Amino acid sequence: VQLQASGGGLVQAGGSLRLSCAASGRAFSSHVMGWFRQAPGKEREFVATISWSGGGTYYTDSVKGRFTISRDNAKNTVYLQMNSLKPEDTAVYYCAANVGGSSWSGWGQGTLVTVSS
Repeated sequence: VQLQASGGGLVQAGGSLRLSCAASGRAFSSHVMGWFRQAPGKEREFVATISWSGGGTYYTDSVKGRFTISRDNAKNTVYLQMNSLKPEDTAVYYCAANVGGSSWSGWGQGTLVTVSS
């Protein structure tokens, strides 16, 4: 699966953004999908994941109640709705497909989210 994230930009604290991740390949709907982020000078960290059906989601504690992950298998796309953004959410956001266990693939180039205070 090849993935391309988009939708990033500059937003003020408290604002919202919706990220999209478009997938190529017919196996998209069979993969658990995830969003990750990497802030300047920090390691990449997990943000959210969604089951193949969309019925199961999981979030890192710092984004619970503010971010929502969803997917549209008919459009081969996964989304990340980000509300109440904080400066500490500033990072390059990546989507990835789980290929078994803790292995993820299809990172792509990511999309930059910058939250100003």
